[in-house]
Amino acid sequence: MRIIYIHQYFKTPAEGGAVRSYHLAKGLVDAGHEVEMIAGGCNSGYDQRWIEGIKVHYLPVTYEQKFGFFRRVWAFSSYVRQAKKLIKKLPRPDLLYVTSTPLTTGLLGLWAKKSLAIPYIFEVRDLWPQAPIEVGAIKNSLLKSSLKRLEKKIYQRAMSLVALSPGIADHLRKVTPSQKIHLISNFSDLEMFFPMKKNQALLQKYKLTNTLTIAYTGALGQVNAVNELLDLAKKAQDNGKNWQFLIMGQGSHDPQLRQIAIQKSLANVHFIPFGSKEKVNEVLSLADFAWISFAHLPVLKTNSPNKFFDALAAGKPILVNHKGWVYDLVKTHQLGISCLPSKIDSAFAKLEVLENYPEKLIKMGVNSRLLAEQYFTKAQAVSHLIQVISPGKNQLNSQNEFIILTG
Repeated sequence: MRIIYIHQYFKTPAEGGAVRSYHLAKGLVDAGHEVEMIAGGCNSGYDQRWIEGIKVHYLPVTYEQKFGFFRRVWAFSSYVRQAKKLIKKLPRPDLLYVTSTPLTTGLLGLWAKKSLAIPYIFEVRDLWPQAPIEVGAIKNSLLKSSLKRLEKKIYQRAMSLVALSPGIADHLRKVTPSQKIHLISNFSDLEMFFPMKKNQALLQKYKLTNTLTIAYTGALGQVNAVNELLDLAKKAQDNGKNWQFLIMGQGSHDPQLRQIAIQKSLANVHFIPFGSKEKVNEVLSLADFAWISFAHLPVLKTNSPNKFFDALAAGKPILVNHKGWVYDLVKTHQLGISCLPSKIDSAFAKLEVLENYPEKLIKMGVNSRLLAEQYFTKAQAVSHLIQVISPGKNQLNSQNEFIILTG
């Protein structure tokens, strides 16, 4: 089957960031499918590369998280316009696999179906426009209504939908009750990430000591609530704890977080430059807990964060700041503890106990890796996707698996 894979923010493991599309596309290629990826890029002109059997087309569309509303809209619309021109030049595909965000990628699916009679599957990574509406980025009532109508239209006209979490799947059922919905969560790269003991050479490289360490590896944006990790760091420092807090990432709130750390004189916080997935595993190897956080908005409870699945593969106990399906997994499978803003004192007390019982930390880490191996492997995700795109084969109803996972 010939598949054109639409992902504006396509990344490889060497680049770091969200690499779901890389692994899914590579899995499709390994299964005998022909895959062409259409991605945005930061170069001044069009570029094309072969990456692990995937033919990747890079369009000259610059996008950064720090962009304001109008620059974002321009980047989204420019990508759609250029992708349309490119698709018309490429050999006709059997299918478009379109992934959000942004929601505007769905315009390519609608256009391809109407103008070229090419079906599309739409993958919903985050709930748009619900997320930017709750965050406050979209306030105009007419624009909200327009985007919600577009969302419904994109969902309805897709051949089927792929959701990344049970919460997203529930939302899709409410918007389009009759649509086929498949649950393929993010997944753990068990080869790239693996449990490692703290290495003295790495500790020296990052100027760290062998004490209780909590690491965040991910985006540093408005919705990521990494400031709450700084609140925990402040409490630890004020109570004379020699704990360490690592922050590795990039995003619009990076300068703000660094300023907060300076204002609070947080000598226990270390900012590490954003890097490849290999570097992320290196940093996680020095951590006793992986911090998973989002702002406290209902829509963000549905997220399927890559950093969580990386931490599972690395065999790390989880420290989660919000309720949602990640919280449910942590609680059900004893992966770690919660650190809700209203219960930071309780979380701090639990950390004080755990630092003196390393065997309990080891057990949590073992549980994390085991969960990744049982339910969240790349092979399972690729197998699900192959069944979804293959006409005539039994379709998956993977929602049942998450009844097992979350109770």
